[in-house]
Order: sequence, then C-alpha cells, then structure tokens
Amino acid sequence: MRRLLLALAAALMTAGCGVESEPPPEAPEAMEARARAIHARVLTIDTHADIPFNFASDSVDPLDADRQVNLEKMRAGGLDAAFFIVYVGQSERTAANYAQAEADAMTKFDAIHRMTEDMYPDQIELAYSADDVERINRDGRLVAAIGIENGFVIGRDLSLLARYQELGARYITLAHGGHNDIADSATPRENLGDGEEEHGGLSDFGEEVVAEMNRVGIMVDVSHISKNAALHAMRVSRAPVVASHSSTRSVADHPRNMDDETLRALRENGGVVQIVALGGYVKVRPEYDAGRDALWQEMGIGGFADFRALDGPRRTEYDRRIGELEAQYPAATVSDFVDHIDHAVETIGIDHVGISSDFDGGGGIDGWNDASESEAVTVELVRRGYSEEEIGKLWGGNLLRVWRETERVAAELQAGGAE
Repeated sequence: MRRLLLALAAALMTAGCGVESEPPPEAPEAMEARARAIHARVLTIDTHADIPFNFASDSVDPLDADRQVNLEKMRAGGLDAAFFIVYVGQSERTAANYAQAEADAMTKFDAIHRMTEDMYPDQIELAYSADDVERINRDGRLVAAIGIENGFVIGRDLSLLARYQELGARYITLAHGGHNDIADSATPRENLGDGEEEHGGLSDFGEEVVAEMNRVGIMVDVSHISKNAALHAMRVSRAPVVASHSSTRSVADHPRNMDDETLRALRENGGVVQIVALGGYVKVRPEYDAGRDALWQEMGIGGFADFRALDGPRRTEYDRRIGELEAQYPAATVSDFVDHIDHAVETIGIDHVGISSDFDGGGGIDGWNDASESEAVTVELVRRGYSEEEIGKLWGGNLLRVWRETERVAAELQAGGAE
C-alpha cells in the first residue's frame, strides 16, 4: 500500500508539472549509498538485546564475544544504542522463587554496570535519561540502556521498582511466558498451571505496579502480555506505553504479535510498538517449527543454553538438518520484517512505530542476523520510499519521545506527591 501511494503521488506530481515521462529510477548502487549515509546520520536504537548471567566476564566479553550483539558488531553495523535486558524466566510464585528472581535480576544489573563502568567506559556508557542517549551518542560512544523482561522480578514488593529505576531500568515487560501476579501472558504455560486467563488483564496489584512505574519513571512494556492485559495497561497508565519487541498479527498470526485493535489503542495512548526481528514472529512457518521442535527433542535440546552448547559433530549434524528444513521452508527476511513496519505505519502512523531485534534471545532474520548487519534494515526502508526523517523516527526518535513523556509524567507525579 505504501509503495502504491508513493507511486500514485509521483504520477500526480508528474502530471501536474506537465512532464511527459517520469525521471529514471535510482540505480541500486546509488540508493544503497544514500541509505548508508542516512544510516550513519540517524540515531539507531535497538530496544531488546538479551544477555546471559555470565555477561561481562572472562567467559562473555562484551567487546567481542561470539554473540549477536557485542561492541564490535554494534560499531560495524552502525547500531548506536541497545537496551541490554535483565530477563528472568517465570517460575512458580513462591517466596523462595521471588527471592531468587530478585537475585538473578541483580546479577544481570551488575553485569551491565560492569560493562559500562569497569570494562569499557571509554566505549559505552549507561543512559539514565533520553537526554543521556543523545549526549553519549554525540560524544562518539555507544549507548547502553536497561530493560527488565518479566515483572516477576519484583515479586509482590512495589519498593523494588524504585530500586531498579535507580539502577537504570527504563522499561519493564509486565509479564513473560506464563501469567504472574501483575498480568496475564500472551503465552500461558501449562506446566505452571496457567489457564487461558488468570486476571482478565491486569490484576489489582498490576494496576498498582503500573501506577508506581509511572511515578518513578519506568516505561510500561506491553510485549508478551495478553491482549486484554495490554489494553488494560494502556487504559490505566498515565504515560505512553511501549511494546518493546512485538510484530503485527495481521502480517503474521502469532499470539506474541499485536492485532490492529491493540495497535490502534496504542496509538491513542501515545505509545510505540518496536517491531521485532524474531523469525517466528515475522513469518509463521508451522511445518518448519514442527520439524525444528522434533529435531530439538531428538538431540536433547531443552533451550537456548543447550543449543549454544552444541559443538563438534553434534553441531555439524544439527546445522545440516536445520539447513534442509530452511531450504524447504525459507526463513524470514529483512523484506518480510519491513512488511510489518509498513503495516504498522499504515495502521497507526509513522510516529508510533520503532525497531527491535531480540538478538541473543531468539531474534534474527535472513539479512539482519546480528548487530553488524543493522544497516540492511535502513537500506530496505529507503528502497520502500521512507524519508530520512521517517527513518530517524523508526530507529529511535519515537522511542525517545515515549521515554521523555514518561520522564515528564514522573516529574509531575513526584512534584504532586511532594505538595
């Protein structure tokens, strides 16, 4: 639709000017050179890059570790900023597990601070505000920000929100895989006893969590939560929300993606959806998924840790067989990914759409499979007719707007509470 409208506009302009023929199309080499120049000028922010528990250690050096995101790959791909993620998976809601989730969260906070303050402060700095992001970028350094994935890390203790905010957390995904005390998940877990819904949206406690996040200045992230929970969060949040890593359900019918009703509610809320480059959300391939799941079961792969541990003949065999599946059922591409951006822009407007990868947490598509290939997204956007101003909004401008509005709401609420 977007490309059709651009073509029609060009035709009308030509007719209005009395010109008999359109100018020759831009050569691919010239278009790519123009895209590279745009990519170098705009501020590029990826809102979701996962880290392991041993991040920023001798085992996983942020500079050059064999991961989709490291500092060298960010530089190579012109990726200026990334949200490094404090992710803790959902487990049974017990006092012991709440304490363990908090401890696990602190392990990852410590790792991000270690990267930015002890190991590579000359290369990357932690941003605590939207202004910090722009200042650090102007200084020529990479930007780190922190997002928390799964509100389970606060247990039932609202006071932890202020503590995590002080440590740098600037968004929290209210739930992950499985319901928690805050919100229903888009992907309930049978092994935790989940039904389709537990709260019908947010719980009463979840409303308190959103209110406190507004007060302390943490963006409310509605990725991973159910449609009812996302709509509920948008109704009660005083600040715009962010969907930190979600794609569109109209293009790929996956429960983790957002349907058009939810997207329109997000626009009315003033929020932003960060379209995610996770192949299974970008392009639904049920036959491929079934074959991959069968292969994982056969090879005893229970999760990404087991997958990364594959080596020698087992990795060779895995790569051969997964390659056969890929040849039969082609993977998602950058073009498929930008189809989701197009749909979101057409549905809710350019001011409410952004970009994320979910690298090192399952993200990656053909053409944008690590941070060093980030320029490919801009090339495809230019190919489809997006202007430099629009690309700047998609790559970071819209996210910074929501971040600043969250800061403004927090300042207002804190000033009101002080009176």
